[in-house]
Amino acid sequence: MTFIKTTYNRRSFLKSGSLAGGGMILGFSWLASCKPTPEQVSNIPKEWFDINSFLKIGDNGMVTIMSPNPEIGQNVKTSMPMIVADELGVDWKNVIVEQAPLNTDIFQRQLAGGSQSIRVGWSGLRMAGATARHMLVAAAADTWQVDASEITVVAGVISHTASNNSAGFGDMASKAATMPVPEEVKLKETNDFDIIGTDRRNVDGPNIITGKPLFGIDIQEEGMMIAMIVHPPAFGMTYKSMNADAVKSMPGIKDVFPIDVYKDDTEKQWSDAGGIDKLVAIVGESTWQCMQAKKALNVEWEESSALESTEGHDAALTKLLNTSSKQPARKDGNVASAFKKADKVIERTYSAPFLAHNTMEPMNFYADVTAERALFNGPIQTPEFLEKTLASRLGMPVEKIDIKMSRMGGGFGRRLYGTFGVEAAVISQHMKAPIKLVYTREDDMTQGTYRPTYKVKYKAGLDKEGNLIAWHVKGAGSNDDLLFENRFPAGAVDNYLAEKFSLETNVTTGAWRAPRSNFVAGAEQAFLDEVAETAGKDPIEFRLELFDRAIKNPVGEPEKNDYDPVRYAGVLKLVRDKAGWDGSKKNGAARGVSAYYCHNSYVAQVLDLATDTKSPKVTKVWCAVDCGIVINPMAAKNQIEGGIIDGIGHATYSEMTFEDGKPQHKNFDTYRLIRHKEAPKEIESFFVDNGIDPTGLGEPSLPPIIGALANALYKATGQRHYNQPFITEKSVIG
Repeated sequence: MTFIKTTYNRRSFLKSGSLAGGGMILGFSWLASCKPTPEQVSNIPKEWFDINSFLKIGDNGMVTIMSPNPEIGQNVKTSMPMIVADELGVDWKNVIVEQAPLNTDIFQRQLAGGSQSIRVGWSGLRMAGATARHMLVAAAADTWQVDASEITVVAGVISHTASNNSAGFGDMASKAATMPVPEEVKLKETNDFDIIGTDRRNVDGPNIITGKPLFGIDIQEEGMMIAMIVHPPAFGMTYKSMNADAVKSMPGIKDVFPIDVYKDDTEKQWSDAGGIDKLVAIVGESTWQCMQAKKALNVEWEESSALESTEGHDAALTKLLNTSSKQPARKDGNVASAFKKADKVIERTYSAPFLAHNTMEPMNFYADVTAERALFNGPIQTPEFLEKTLASRLGMPVEKIDIKMSRMGGGFGRRLYGTFGVEAAVISQHMKAPIKLVYTREDDMTQGTYRPTYKVKYKAGLDKEGNLIAWHVKGAGSNDDLLFENRFPAGAVDNYLAEKFSLETNVTTGAWRAPRSNFVAGAEQAFLDEVAETAGKDPIEFRLELFDRAIKNPVGEPEKNDYDPVRYAGVLKLVRDKAGWDGSKKNGAARGVSAYYCHNSYVAQVLDLATDTKSPKVTKVWCAVDCGIVINPMAAKNQIEGGIIDGIGHATYSEMTFEDGKPQHKNFDTYRLIRHKEAPKEIESFFVDNGIDPTGLGEPSLPPIIGALANALYKATGQRHYNQPFITEKSVIG
């Protein structure tokens, strides 16, 4: 039996009431149809009762549950309310979901990133539902004058069998709202879940497929103008002058002016990485008019720092990997001695390019800044940090800043960096009017906060029996040091050395789906395959030998290792069995395997490539996942499939190169993404049922699939792939 201490007092519970008002009709349309039926409208409660910050209950029993975190496509707007609803004991068909307002006093970690929303919110969400259930039961017990322990709650009905009393949530909601918040509540046992673990369709689904306005780009407000920006054409350049007067007279154009996005005294947050201090703003009546003005505008830029190129980045990373670190990130045993004693030594270097995020919905943000308050609405993964920067830049207390979170048309880390929100604020402040800032695809791709370019060198030593006795890894990245030194195979090799380096560049870099792991997993898993082949062992059995070592006799201090070798081996065995792995081709397909841990979850994959044509195609992927309790299996499967397709596509086709500081790819005519016909024909996912609290899911399936693909390509073509995108080494997928 699990009890949890409630961490919010009654004042906090009620604090959200005024903020959560409204949206009832829209809520019905989200839940049931694009347009409310007359019956639904007539059933709208006359009064809502705020039970706590996460939910309110109407007098007809309808329950509105707040989804506290930004919805980026990871399905938290459905999954988080499912957790609250299960503990509350409400029938899911009587639930309305609303996007909660930004309020970090009552909602924790209102951020979309790191695949941590469910993991971090798990206890708080359960507590909110359980607390509300407790207060409803207490209200019923007081009304019926019975013992609360004798009352049951099933599907929104409160019952007391002995007295033959029963009531709906709506009957008790008003009284429950006045009951004291318990200091401790009882949570359900995991095998008692009714909603968690069942397939639930996305609550925004009907509006998405019918094109109803949900996203930031859809926002339309009275008196709103459109704003666009012109940023420097190259990293290392800054604004000098322009011919604004020639453009201001163009049809529909209201103003053209340089803007200081940040000032010297602005207190920047980490989320301001990539922010350009000075830009040119164009404000007009429509997007088209602004785009025409942008083409006619002649802006002069001047060099402010080095104009870097891809060749220079590659040479600098190579130079770093040829140096030795005075303070290794981790060192176990005597690596130098072990390599001298090794029967076989294998060394390989892998690289990956910068990548753009390329969200389907380009950056945009609505802003209405006046002297008294500032209203914002748009797609942002880090609203709390944006709010702090806005407060500093606008010289306004955070209490006067209101940020609404629209649904996002993709993020992948790009919208962690809310610089476009700051730009919108400054433009609105200058215009003294509401504006919506809109980026073009070219603005988005050339003013990116890119995935860093990486290079990593592995060296492995084997004894005469094919045992791995030495491991040396050096990793380097642009503005990033790449390695996770305490991850596998650390703890499984007697002599282990990890060294990492960071290359300082003026090309802006940041989080990109599964940061660091999105490269190092593929390189590591490809190298392990080559080492296993050199050792004359099956690649799965080779990995399992290492996991067994980490389980039975871990090297160094086991608490330093940030993975559980039992769960790691578990997913690998599961995918081996599901895929029918026997080390040989199956139905003529070349097979590759991988296993990786990140975002607190374990993933193992087997990938099949059809080899009956000159252009091998991915025919099937088996994917085993240990992410603890799965809240919504339908959504979980979608997350896994999306990560696999994304990983295969970017590793095979995508790269961003630079010359004299200029991004060489500005749109999808030259920046290659995976196409529908190139996606795997079939993906089959399996989830480990272990009752452990849920962990990350949005990102963990992407990193290892790159290794599985590289290993299958080798089996299919005889060629190892060391540099991404693979298509530049040899065109093998089409």
